[in-house]
Amino acid sequence: MTTNNSQPNLTSSQIIKATVIALLTASILAIVAVLPAEYGKDYTGLGKVLGFSKLHQSEDKSKETEIVTPSFKELTLNNVGSAPEVPMPIEGKNSAPSKQYVARKDSITITIPAGKGLEYKIAVLKYGQVKYAWKTNKGILFVDMHGDVKTADTKSGYFESYTVANSNNMAGSFIAPYEGKHGWYFKNKYSTDIQVTLNLTGEYQLINK
Repeated sequence: MTTNNSQPNLTSSQIIKATVIALLTASILAIVAVLPAEYGKDYTGLGKVLGFSKLHQSEDKSKETEIVTPSFKELTLNNVGSAPEVPMPIEGKNSAPSKQYVARKDSITITIPAGKGLEYKIAVLKYGQVKYAWKTNKGILFVDMHGDVKTADTKSGYFESYTVANSNNMAGSFIAPYEGKHGWYFKNKYSTDIQVTLNLTGEYQLINK
């Protein structure tokens, strides 16, 4: 039995022709597809027509929107509440009311400007109960969740911190130790604005609208 393993024999001219075609094809692909997609160089205009240029634009856009995370200092007891020598206003020791604010739910969007701080507070009576959850759309914020006593002395300077942190998402609950304004101080250390979505439920009234 004989097996025919004959293969076509290419002449020198055919090999040269195939090589030239392969090189031309590679060159065309590089000019039409690779250069527009990788380097944004569209010499023929076909990269834009065929959609290769968009690949480079989307990559540039993602680099533009990328934000650099700033450094955050370690938090200590010195970051919590007012100074020890600042006394609690006498109103902080008032008795709790017989009736709390009507329970409610809210979802609030707060914009924290680039490089600045902003407070968002709600009114809560003594022993009023509140649950909360907040998150940012990007980045980490310094946050001091605290409460001010409702007092006639606007220069009291007293406040009690419930939580101090660097975070992009927090959830929890609190029972107001006294009547007053309770809420969050957010500090944005980035060069772009950051949005905070705050969800609330409990016995409170909105102050900021």
